[in-house]
Amino acid sequence: MNLLDRYIARQYLINIIILLVILSCFVITVDFSLNLGRYWNARFFRENPDVGSGVRRVLVTALLVIDLWWPRLLHLFNFLLGLILVGAMGFTLSQLVRHRELVAVLTSGQSLFRVARPFLVVAVGMTILSALNQQFITPRIADLLTRESRDIGRKEIGESRLRPTVDAAGRVFYANTFDADEGVLTGLYVWEKHPETRLPTRCLIADRAVWRNGAWTLEGAAWHSRVVGSLGKTEPASRLDTDLDPTMLKMKRYAIYGQNVSFTQAAAMLRRLDSFGSDKDVAQRNRDQLVRAGLGRISSMMSGLLTLLITMSFFLQREPRSMPLQALKCAPIGIGAIIAGVVGASATVPGVPTAVSVFIPFMALTPIAIAMLSRVRT
Repeated sequence: MNLLDRYIARQYLINIIILLVILSCFVITVDFSLNLGRYWNARFFRENPDVGSGVRRVLVTALLVIDLWWPRLLHLFNFLLGLILVGAMGFTLSQLVRHRELVAVLTSGQSLFRVARPFLVVAVGMTILSALNQQFITPRIADLLTRESRDIGRKEIGESRLRPTVDAAGRVFYANTFDADEGVLTGLYVWEKHPETRLPTRCLIADRAVWRNGAWTLEGAAWHSRVVGSLGKTEPASRLDTDLDPTMLKMKRYAIYGQNVSFTQAAAMLRRLDSFGSDKDVAQRNRDQLVRAGLGRISSMMSGLLTLLITMSFFLQREPRSMPLQALKCAPIGIGAIIAGVVGASATVPGVPTAVSVFIPFMALTPIAIAMLSRVRT
């Protein structure tokens, strides 16, 4: 990487960091101002009355807000990266045009496409960083992302009632309590239905179930027949194989949890789903959700890079122009492409396999990017 590449890459990285800091501070400030009452009267302060109500409470509240938002900012980074790359590119090229540096590049006999190279290198590097974040970091802190403003200071999801949930085999699960942190179900009921009549054939009642070695290990459990003629007949049970592991149950309860499973977790759940997927409708819905969690991210990243190329064509100019005017022309196209990349990767397209539909935004943006770059005069 020569002097020109290093200079442009450094300016681009600086603008990316500045935009990240500004957006992060803005989001936290807005949230804090809107939820000040919830933060001030959070459960943490009711459980710890010794904190007081003076300066110490203000400092503790600030620390708890930071504790609440650092996982959110890592999660938000994945969604805002495309917008930040485009915005930082616009600021960087505007600076180069204002100081007539692009004119100097052309005078030296180099193409404007040569200027685009360091932008692409940095953008690809940031995209890889986002992919590593989604694979190794956010899945480990997914539990922290389920917290709300009133839950500051809490480190675990806790217990809640498991509402009726259908697994890939068509069985209905219900539990009095689901400990999401320990992977334990208490007061578990599982209804097994006839594949044709859809009427219950037997019901599993278990005092407790713990997820171990790829299945629920049951305690105090037995299958109770619900078929006329054999009512009251029981059969002991010690193990229950299903695709509904603790991660899948958390995905069904918290929408944000499904956005933060790693590629490895999604692949493992898909394999388990294929093993127990006798109910085609439920299995297909779960499979689509997991495929979007994996391939949808790849599509969004690729669409973000294409959006960068599309918007860059507005700022690569041979002669100095009004950069605010170019930004006004670029804004609707860039914002539309970013939204299309995110929404298109998560939307369902009737009649199109999910593995294909998630890449529709990328396929649509590719010819647009080629056409926009071809119009650059260099």
